[in-house]
Amino acid sequence: MEIVGRYLSDVLLIRPDITNDPNESLFSYSSRDLQAAGITAQFVQDNQSRSAVNVLRGLHYQTQHPQGKFICVLSGRIFDVAVDLRRNSQSFGLHAAFQLSAKDRLLLWIPPGYAHGFLVMEGPADVAYSVTDYRYAEFERTLLWSDPALGIDWPVGAHQPTLSEKDKQGTLFANCDYYG
Repeated sequence: MEIVGRYLSDVLLIRPDITNDPNESLFSYSSRDLQAAGITAQFVQDNQSRSAVNVLRGLHYQTQHPQGKFICVLSGRIFDVAVDLRRNSQSFGLHAAFQLSAKDRLLLWIPPGYAHGFLVMEGPADVAYSVTDYRYAEFERTLLWSDPALGIDWPVGAHQPTLSEKDKQGTLFANCDYYG
């Protein structure tokens, strides 16, 4: 496993070990590999979502029980974004953005304290992610994906993305709940 890049001090883009032969392709990682990369979190739940092209999900976070996320794209391609909501962080209010796909097989580690979202660029996209805490609906929040204060250059072109009602009602960064 190789760390391809470190962003906002603790968001990691990772290339897993990949084994290819004529009949199969396998990539794997272990808790030992994650610890060697500095990821000591314990994962308590695995999730998988499927979204159509142009669907934008997020930017989601929980005010209590913040979740770290370890993300992998199983099919399709996404534009993935993490926004630092930790008030005491040097990167508070800043974001990191990545293109992840089933072809590149890159993994993304987003520690607790970030809002997270993605736009499906090729799909349908199947996104698998392990989280460090359980889902608590009462603490879920949505940061408005299009808030100009965030400066995220979503690759939507002239099209408006498809949003859930929850994501349409996101809160501006200036008014959202922060950590710390």
